[in-house]
Amino acid sequence: MAVSGFEGFEKRLELHFFGDDPAMDNMGLRLLDFESLVKVLSAVQCSVVSAVGNQYFDAYVLSESSLFVFPTKIIIKTCGTTQLLKSIRPLLHYSCNLGLTLCSCRYSRGSFIFPKSQPFPHTSFKEEVIYLEENLPSNLCYRKASVMPSKMTSHSWHVFTASGQAHIISQNDDLYTIEVCMTELDRVLARKFFQPPGDGKNGDVAGKEMTKLTGIGDINPGAIICDFAFDPCGYSMNGIDNDRYSTIHVTPEDGYSYASFECVGSIFDDNDYIAEMLKKVVQVFRPTTMSVSITCTSHEMWTRVAHAVEPLGMKCRSCAVDEFRTSGSVVFQTFTVRRK
Repeated sequence: MAVSGFEGFEKRLELHFFGDDPAMDNMGLRLLDFESLVKVLSAVQCSVVSAVGNQYFDAYVLSESSLFVFPTKIIIKTCGTTQLLKSIRPLLHYSCNLGLTLCSCRYSRGSFIFPKSQPFPHTSFKEEVIYLEENLPSNLCYRKASVMPSKMTSHSWHVFTASGQAHIISQNDDLYTIEVCMTELDRVLARKFFQPPGDGKNGDVAGKEMTKLTGIGDINPGAIICDFAFDPCGYSMNGIDNDRYSTIHVTPEDGYSYASFECVGSIFDDNDYIAEMLKKVVQVFRPTTMSVSITCTSHEMWTRVAHAVEPLGMKCRSCAVDEFRTSGSVVFQTFTVRRK
């Protein structure tokens, strides 16, 4: 393990809003001008490198991960030494100017590979929770912080949620979010995320080549993909498929290699929908260790994960479940390569 390197594990913030004007449900946060988004991301210490949108939402590939802007929801996911939680204050300011009020917040992350390199307020989960408590409005009165453990000390899941009564009543019960964190990637496969020295290709062109070369483009063939390759190595993509998103981020350096995959789905989808995507993700990266977090109101989703990846040589080592008033159940599973 390297003494220090690039931190692949992302921090993830999801904020939901509501407004009194029904017209705001159509565009809402999407009316934020690009200059305002730049200021929010500047507070986090990252920037936009590529973007794509459709009638439902806008997706931005960042210098450190991704940003998704829906009319009444925003998701920011950043890696490295970014200060993600510092986006809350400017986002509250800009959303207020649009006549929107924050009604729920969910913050989550795995265990950092290089925790001592993280700046305030991400020096510890305790500090993160204190910062969240101090910067969220008082109407978000239902709050919970939890660290979900596993049998591997290097993998645990940190979750903080806060909401008001209105959001609890109106939440969409059929949707789930799945977040996959993979470490110790197959070295041969990880090399595909390095750019050849001096090839002169920009990030957009190189990103499209990596998407095709690695098989990432086949994970969800129906999605529009916005991808970007970093120099000399690293890769990010956002996929948009109607009102659903997916995202992948790769830190391929040996010693601290990492990749993440996230998508949203519905419990009413075909049973094979998530299983087939997870199989393809595992085959693209062949990780030694993998954690999967599912946020959903239905407990049954976690069994689909094990059924998908165990035939590929992964064995479930631990499973933890916690309940959050804001978002339902969070199921956190860890997998390692089965010993031959």
